[in-house]
Amino acid sequence: MSDLFQSAGLESDAPRPLADRLRPQKLDEVVGQDHVLGPDSPLGRMLAQGRLSSIILWGPPGVGKTTIARLLAEASGLEFHPLSAVFSGVADLKKAFEQARGRRAAGKGTLLFVDEIHRFNRAQQDGFLPVVEEGVVTLVGATTENPSFELNAALLSRCQVLVLKRLDEAALELLLKRAEAAEGHELPLSPEAREALIAMADGDGRYLLNLAEEVLRLEPEAPLSTPELGKFLQRRAPVYDKDREEHYNLISALHKSVRGSDPDAALYWLARMLGAGEDPLFLARRIVRMANEDIGLADPTAIHAALAAKETYEFLGSPEGELALAQAVVHLACAPKSNAVYVAWKAAQRLAGETGSLMPPAHILNAPTRLMKDQGYGKGYEYDHDAPGGVSGQDYFPDAMKDRPRLYEPKDSGREAAIAERLTRWRTLRDTRRG
Repeated sequence: MSDLFQSAGLESDAPRPLADRLRPQKLDEVVGQDHVLGPDSPLGRMLAQGRLSSIILWGPPGVGKTTIARLLAEASGLEFHPLSAVFSGVADLKKAFEQARGRRAAGKGTLLFVDEIHRFNRAQQDGFLPVVEEGVVTLVGATTENPSFELNAALLSRCQVLVLKRLDEAALELLLKRAEAAEGHELPLSPEAREALIAMADGDGRYLLNLAEEVLRLEPEAPLSTPELGKFLQRRAPVYDKDREEHYNLISALHKSVRGSDPDAALYWLARMLGAGEDPLFLARRIVRMANEDIGLADPTAIHAALAAKETYEFLGSPEGELALAQAVVHLACAPKSNAVYVAWKAAQRLAGETGSLMPPAHILNAPTRLMKDQGYGKGYEYDHDAPGGVSGQDYFPDAMKDRPRLYEPKDSGREAAIAERLTRWRTLRDTRRG
């Protein structure tokens, strides 16, 4: 058994998909991954030195993880032993380890390729540690998920993580040319339709070749236009999982585009997430958070716009209500920005935790009983509305606090600029009264 396709019964004399027939036979035939396979890359240096360490290949579907693992085994003179974490359990792992020990005793090394390695639980991942550490196997794991979140720290410490990229347009175009050479004729597409075909693949080489195979079977009388192509083929669904890393990557991009005052980018990321099936109410909640965290008092209407968008979506639903979310995103992106309240609140939480249970100063305590009045509660309190300018300048921090911290420092933007001016006057008054 040399690869996963043979294990599925796809021998050389059986019908094989175009994507399988075009699998690279040498590492230098792999497209789009020169950063990990070139002469100065990590794998290039390992192979030049005649050694191969255990690695984790992390990247999206259809970028060559399985192919690279198989070719690494051939280049290193190792037996290629494939497993899929989707279909394998503890018994399969034990069998693979025993077979590897047998090969080792006979002077032959094993490259154990584990596809979807993140699907193994923590205990199963721990099972790799001794055989990797002892050199019984050279482990090559493939995953579409962030290894930092999905793999044990102990396993990661024994493997080098190599990131594979989604294929760019140049790499995908090269795959199409290989497909045309293998089939002996060009794809019956207009130049615009050819570009559309590449866009449909969304960086997935295997999916592109599957699309190309469908187009090659059509044999139309004239090259297909983009609309005609769309009638026959469907765009690849965006890579997105609402509880995985892509979800967090895209919401981070949306939030930071708003914070960076770029409404165009913010609308793009909002459309990406809604188009991928994200819960619109999750987005509405995040928009409300943006209004509080990044705009605050620089534009007090931002929070109202965010909440109104949430209510509008709940009232209208999709797709009409999505426009309200878009409007809120543009409002927030174009608003003046201030995180002054956010920073002040974090500082206040730290200060409250550090100072414990200090009592308020006596003059601002209520005194509903004679005993409390005798204890000095409320003594010397000045009613601020009766003071000039409506501010008495009294001290409101606990008496035991020697320093009077300044937690809220408004920015000089939007409505906070006026707040900053007033606050400066009031703080000067308090400082003067304290002496």
